[in-house]
Amino acid sequence: MAKAKIQFVCNACGGVAPKWNGQCPECGAWNSLHETALAVASRQGGYAGVQSSVQRLAEVSAQESPRVSSGTEELDRVLGGGLIAGAVILLGGDPGIGKSTLLLQNAINVSARLKTLYVTGEESPQQVSLRAQRLHTGTNEVNILAETRCEAILEIAQSEKPKVMVIDSIQTVYSAQLQSAPGSVAQVRECTAQLVRFAKASDTTVFLVGHVTKEGTLAGPRVLEHMVDTVLYFEGDSGSRFRIVRAIKNRFGAINELGVFAMTEHGLREVTNPSAIFLSRHERPVSGSVIMVTREGTRPMLVELQALVDESPLAQPRRVTVGLEQNRLAMLLAVLHRHGGVQMYNQDVYANVVGGVRVSETGADLPLVLAVLSSFRDRPLPPDWVVFGEIGLAGEIRPVQNGEERLREAAKHGFKRAIVPMANAPRRAIEGLEVVAVARLQEALEQWR
Repeated sequence: MAKAKIQFVCNACGGVAPKWNGQCPECGAWNSLHETALAVASRQGGYAGVQSSVQRLAEVSAQESPRVSSGTEELDRVLGGGLIAGAVILLGGDPGIGKSTLLLQNAINVSARLKTLYVTGEESPQQVSLRAQRLHTGTNEVNILAETRCEAILEIAQSEKPKVMVIDSIQTVYSAQLQSAPGSVAQVRECTAQLVRFAKASDTTVFLVGHVTKEGTLAGPRVLEHMVDTVLYFEGDSGSRFRIVRAIKNRFGAINELGVFAMTEHGLREVTNPSAIFLSRHERPVSGSVIMVTREGTRPMLVELQALVDESPLAQPRRVTVGLEQNRLAMLLAVLHRHGGVQMYNQDVYANVVGGVRVSETGADLPLVLAVLSSFRDRPLPPDWVVFGEIGLAGEIRPVQNGEERLREAAKHGFKRAIVPMANAPRRAIEGLEVVAVARLQEALEQWR
């Protein structure tokens, strides 16, 4: 196979140079030239690919592709129901979070039904074998390959014909067509493109392990996330044994789905009731703690919001959030002052979501305000209350999606009273749960006085 020609393209102006320079000769930008492999043309003068034909959209079959279970219900939930032939899935996460453990468990579970190839570029086969023995997952029919050259991986995959293939990790794989080092922008982009083409042509489900930067984003070019079908983030606190798999992009299912796992000495174990791990068990009611029902994808989930309000010695008080949006806290404090008559211009306000989960929906507005007010007045809310609702700048309480489903989840966990927006009041009474519907912030505050 002839070696492909390479060129260097400027990210700023798109100029092309035959070799790398520190400065672009076209626009003068510094350190903007990146290595790129030229596409191979056929003898007929066109691109060396399969000729496509024009079809009417109404005549295209809309039948969904069959799914195969990965053997893990939580992972199937995040993927949208299971594995799809030809899908390329990118899994990112911090070092040591358990990415390799999760995919090895998945590969072992699937290997009993589908031929599986595990390509390791960071560890030796002996290290992977020792991890597999610790998992105690039973039948292990996984084929393992220690290789980092992309062309060699694809040649072996074409001869082995696996239905599921794991690449651990994409940053260690390199293409011989490029001169740059493994893990560079050009190498990650080119190797991913070759693996995507192989997956689509052979109907192989490909898992890619991706590294993350210190900011928490996937390392490599941003185009990497556009090339794959599904992007998963593996999250978790280093001091906690719980792990969360979150779907950021999914062409075959819903995004923002959550899968919850617990790290044990025998690998990752599914958590079927995640609400239980996000609720603290206080011996007595404490101020600044409110339970809310959030919704991640198709799953309602109970989480605990905590707030701490303390007199500030600074000229500009601090507003600190963990798991919540900081700017929204500042806005809600302004609404509380304007429509609730509570001033906190000289108070430091800290807000936290218990368990390390992130809440991005607006349904956390009302419980956050009540938690702040509870800490400010040092008056705990009853432990059997649950709250959710969005707060507008005019002081109105706006509804959130799937309100009745959230209420049923709260009733299932033994909560007795719920403060919700007026539009989320259920049409039929929910057994064991008293629902208080409010339309204004002042009405919600009066329920607690």
